Amino acid sequence: MKTKLKIAAGVLAVTAITVGLFAFGNKDANDPTKIKVEGEMVAELTPPPFVPKPVGNRAATKLIVNMEIKEQEGEMADGVKYTYWTFGGSVPGSFIRTRIGDEVQFHLKNHPDNKLPHNIDLHAVTGPGGGATSSLVAPGHEKVFNFKCLNPGLYVYHCATAPVGMHIANGMYGLILVEPEGGLPPVDKEYYIMQGDFYTKGAYGEQGSQPFDMEKAVKEQPDYVVFNGKVGSLTGDKAITAKKGETVRIYMGNGGPNIVSSFHVIGEIFDKVHIEGGSLINKDVQTTLVPAGGSAIVEFKVDVPGTFILVDHSIFRAFNKGALGMLKVEGEQDKTIYSGTVQEGIYLPEGGTIQKMPKENGDGKAAAAKSLPEKIKAGKEIYGRTCFACHQSEGQGIPNAFPPLAKSDFLNADPKRAINAVLHGLTGEITVNGKKYNSVMTSQNLTDEEISNVLTYVYNSWGNNKTEVTAAMVKAGRSTPAKKTKDIHE
Repeated sequence: MKTKLKIAAGVLAVTAITVGLFAFGNKDANDPTKIKVEGEMVAELTPPPFVPKPVGNRAATKLIVNMEIKEQEGEMADGVKYTYWTFGGSVPGSFIRTRIGDEVQFHLKNHPDNKLPHNIDLHAVTGPGGGATSSLVAPGHEKVFNFKCLNPGLYVYHCATAPVGMHIANGMYGLILVEPEGGLPPVDKEYYIMQGDFYTKGAYGEQGSQPFDMEKAVKEQPDYVVFNGKVGSLTGDKAITAKKGETVRIYMGNGGPNIVSSFHVIGEIFDKVHIEGGSLINKDVQTTLVPAGGSAIVEFKVDVPGTFILVDHSIFRAFNKGALGMLKVEGEQDKTIYSGTVQEGIYLPEGGTIQKMPKENGDGKAAAAKSLPEKIKAGKEIYGRTCFACHQSEGQGIPNAFPPLAKSDFLNADPKRAINAVLHGLTGEITVNGKKYNSVMTSQNLTDEEISNVLTYVYNSWGNNKTEVTAAMVKAGRSTPAKKTKDIHE
């Protein structure tokens, strides 16, 4: 009997935790094989984006890891089902946290309802196959093997049963952290994120249950490139969070099986990056490469509030294939760091300087008001340079990513919320024409007249209700607080 896939997402408020050089402090540090083991404990395992509590100053120990393999159906995107093969019931698999010198006793169980044999290759293991040669396990059986943690770092683990690529492509990967003696330096928040590329018979967004497509996988043509196993796993109410002034550490992995990740947080700079999850630290980094089957630890302090977008900066993967997440930061604005818009005007490339906007008369229209056909024409030009990429040429949108504007019940029901979305942005789940969307629309830096023109164009195109949006309506919307998604229908 299949159980529903738990692709965990949400908010993690961890107590003081850990980054810095993977360095050692005692006389045995240069020879981890001599570190003495004290006692025995069962490892805490967590689904993404959570991580177990830090190792801290505990001594090396015998660490018992219990991992169960589950083959189960989950949701790749809204209305798109996929049968994942998982370590621990999540994609990526459970996060394992150890320290240098730990002697790990690994129990790998293959659920009796599964159909296939599996094993595990942990890149943290020094030994044949990273444990794979000792862990091939049939459904309804268990294998136990032991290894000692000799090298600190952040390591990928994955299934290595033939065909290896297929097992990884179906979600069989995760991260194991080996902390140095004394643990990593504390931080305020820690999160666990892994990117993966998925290959389905149907195209991106095609509804129903989608089987794995080996031909696409061999050609390295993924339909989905996602964080934590599915589209939208880290957006809306599932976004990770922090408060202004806190330091955030992300354990970032890339299960692959094929695609290299260009990990970037829009609006932030990584203060520290453990390159490829190892000892070398780079500083002040904008984007870091995470190879397939590799990792990185990134750390940054959040200095201003707002929604920061996590992406694979191979950018079509973010906006068209799903590799997009959100970090929501709360706190007071600091305009010495980021001011927002301080001036609005018209740029004249022929000469002159920034000009003030034309004064508006009583009804909110510019002194030289455009006719409706003129507004529609001007709005079409604005649409082509600001809205086209996401909502497409005929307002059809992109399935499971960006909602349609054509015949849109969401827009036609209330132009005020359309204005609100353009002015203030929109994140979280909405329903448009009976389908759910959970993506990110950033606020648009347009004048009142430009917004009135582009929305008038949209409302007068593709079967919409022919509303004329005025500059006065937009101006009124500027003074209205941004609505949260849960309040958008009010």
